[in-house]
Amino acid sequence: MKRIVILVSGRGSNMQAIVERCAADGWAAAVVAVLANRPDAAGLDFARARGIATAVVDHRAYAERAAFDAALGAAIDRFAPDLVVLAGFMRILGPEFVRRYEGRLLNIHPSLLPAFPGLHTHRRALEAGCKAVGASVHFVTAELDHGPIVVQSVVPVRPGDDEHSLAARVLATEHIIYPLAVRWFVEDRLERDGALVRQRDGASQVLM
Repeated sequence: MKRIVILVSGRGSNMQAIVERCAADGWAAAVVAVLANRPDAAGLDFARARGIATAVVDHRAYAERAAFDAALGAAIDRFAPDLVVLAGFMRILGPEFVRRYEGRLLNIHPSLLPAFPGLHTHRRALEAGCKAVGASVHFVTAELDHGPIVVQSVVPVRPGDDEHSLAARVLATEHIIYPLAVRWFVEDRLERDGALVRQRDGASQVLM
């Protein structure tokens, strides 16, 4: 049974999607804890209501990022995870933290990486005249919003789209591809070759 720890900063809608798919599909895995850097993160209430352990490591209590990262790592390690999942976790994690969980740390970003890392992805995509956008699940590396890509979704830009309408349609696909990527990981159906990630069964790694 693989153990999953999920990090959130807000409502954690991707966390909720992963928890629900894990239960509905009977994965050989369990979300054993949800951690947040904000005590008011709504995702904590969701987890508690389902009997999932929770913890808060408030970043405001730490003057330096390295100290926060160390405290967060200690809190995570209490749950002995096989996989750590970032689900709307709005803190940049330092290189030492990333090395600590190398190869078992996943993130989702609302763009077709490597395009538009960072914030305001949908606004930037519209300003650039993109005809399609999407989301990417990737292994985390020390470089922000980079790392080997596991699966991506592609969402067409419609006439009249603004960043809010586009974000809503992309988020709907995130709720599909993130649980899928997590399931592939816990079922050992991913293999990495440098920057390339392959799905062992040959399943499509693009949701159109």
